[in-house]
Amino acid sequence: MHDKILILDFGSQVTQLIARRVREAHVYCEIHPNDVSDEFIRAFAPKGIILSGSHASTYEDHELRAPQAVWDSGVPVLGICYGMFTMAVQQGGQVEASDKREFGYAEVRVHGQPALLKGIQDFHSPEGHDMLKVWMSHGDKVTALPPGFELMASTPSCPIAGMANEAKRYYAVQFHPEVTHTVQGHALLTRFVREISGCKGDWVMGGYIDEAVARIREQVGSEEVILGLSGGVDSSVAAALIHRAIGDQLTCVFVDHGLLRLNEGDMVMDMFAGKLHAKVIRVDASELFMGQLAGVSDPEKKRKIIGGLFVDVFKAEAEKLKAAGRGHKGATFLAQGTIYPDVVESGGTKTKKAITIKSHHNVGGLPEQLGLKLLEPLRELFKDEVR
Repeated sequence: MHDKILILDFGSQVTQLIARRVREAHVYCEIHPNDVSDEFIRAFAPKGIILSGSHASTYEDHELRAPQAVWDSGVPVLGICYGMFTMAVQQGGQVEASDKREFGYAEVRVHGQPALLKGIQDFHSPEGHDMLKVWMSHGDKVTALPPGFELMASTPSCPIAGMANEAKRYYAVQFHPEVTHTVQGHALLTRFVREISGCKGDWVMGGYIDEAVARIREQVGSEEVILGLSGGVDSSVAAALIHRAIGDQLTCVFVDHGLLRLNEGDMVMDMFAGKLHAKVIRVDASELFMGQLAGVSDPEKKRKIIGGLFVDVFKAEAEKLKAAGRGHKGATFLAQGTIYPDVVESGGTKTKKAITIKSHHNVGGLPEQLGLKLLEPLRELFKDEVR
């Protein structure tokens, strides 16, 4: 069982980056809405909790708060930007609108030797202070520390840019350690999840393959699975992983949409039907896709057209196979190459304050339409982990 970090999302569009930095530290984490129940947090049993940023204002939106179970859990908590604001308010401090908003590069002075930042710096000021090069994006500011907290960081325009309660292991920073512009951001987040929260750091893809194969076999048993293969990374890896787990119980429908590189469709067939000896049915739908996409330049419209057509073609082929008594006649599972960003960007794990970034055809109601259960072995992985 992997140690886990819980990331509560308050609606930031860069919350995924927090999760990616945590995964890069070889620690498993999940993003969930900020308004999950206390029971959920207790059942999740995180080793540490991270509160994300948000475009909302702490003193205006009084409902956007961390659940009480966060503070009752006894585990370390890290607040980032809005996460710092809600921590300050909920722990008895004060937050107000800032006279000077900060958006962009800033240099932060570290105060004292807090466990989160000790030994982490980019340079020293002429006065000898540890300094960090960071990225700010905020319109509010903490004006009074909560009881038990000490000043951890500051800038000339933001006197409280970081705070810490070492006894409770609560830490908060005004800047964004998850973005690459914050030079020591990776070191800060790694310090929090590995040293302060005590996570083992055993989240590695080599081990994940064996775990996923075992889970697929347990979930599917002796039943059959059908998968829509597009030739892309996600569906291809999902197909290879499922085939490794259950072999001929998997039937792939390769929807050749004509959007792959020259001869890449043949390469897909050679890989899966030729080398892996998987059951693959190729459907040439290139003329259909090209006709529907002609003259369309908007990326979101393209995504919806491609996703919709892929589902339509796959559904028609699946029903045809069922009528003919081939492939998945007895199938009870539909496999999809859904990955974590598909779910997050479609608003599937976010608070009501979040904004849908882009749509994904893998997150929808196709399983219900076909009367099949869903199998998504890559659902918790980021693209770089899939690769």
